[in-house]
Amino acid sequence: MRLAMLQTAGDRENRVAANLDRLADAAARAAAGGADLLLAPEMFLTGYNIGRAAAEGVAEPADGPSAMRAAEIARTHNIALCYGYPERGADGAIYNAALLIDRDGRQLLNFRKTHLFGDLDRAMFAAGPGTAEVVEVAGLKAGMLICYDVEFPEAVRALALNGADLVLVPTANMKPYDPVSLYVVPARAFESELFVAYANRCGAEGELEYMGLSCVGDPSGGNLVLAGDGEELIFADLTPEALARGRELNTHMRDRRPGLYASQLADR
Repeated sequence: MRLAMLQTAGDRENRVAANLDRLADAAARAAAGGADLLLAPEMFLTGYNIGRAAAEGVAEPADGPSAMRAAEIARTHNIALCYGYPERGADGAIYNAALLIDRDGRQLLNFRKTHLFGDLDRAMFAAGPGTAEVVEVAGLKAGMLICYDVEFPEAVRALALNGADLVLVPTANMKPYDPVSLYVVPARAFESELFVAYANRCGAEGELEYMGLSCVGDPSGGNLVLAGDGEELIFADLTPEALARGRELNTHMRDRRPGLYASQLADR
């Protein structure tokens, strides 16, 4: 799989239509570069630091008009898409969500952020259930997390145990948390023997200054690619050979002792 990641500040006024146009433009450029899948940041369609009232005003169901436009973009450019947005659930709750669509415009997976970060997330969103679903896209088995979720090793390991080769992570990480890109993402990839793709926002939004540093953790350690702090479209080739090397090098998955952990962590 050739993966493209869009690192962007998004539309300055957080207009959904304008961000869908950005997605279409990035999809065209990513497809021209040979990409099979384009990954965009957390809350890409609307902005992240927008407040509860705005999130309620722009939230859509997973099959809403923005998803329909994204499906059209995927079909037009023959590329799978993954992007963040505010979801209005059937239960009426608002979720920080991400949608994965294949190149034919078919929805493969909708994921709701499970670990809410600070007062900002908690004031806007309900927490998702963390179902650790895995689907096939462009020849790899992929699962999804959103931003803070990837900082919990259990979340990545659950996807690995369900057969994931790749974890897609739309994110909106801000300064001074650059160690997540530099150390945490590569560690998650290394210890769970898979790729971790982390597509971040850049620029400023309210009091937040996003750090950029979008990256792809390599199952053999380190990052395959690492962006700077500005607008970028970056590419990474995720090959079966690289997965095989990482899984031959590492023995973490084979040497686990789940019974031991279960007894130690019970009721904690």
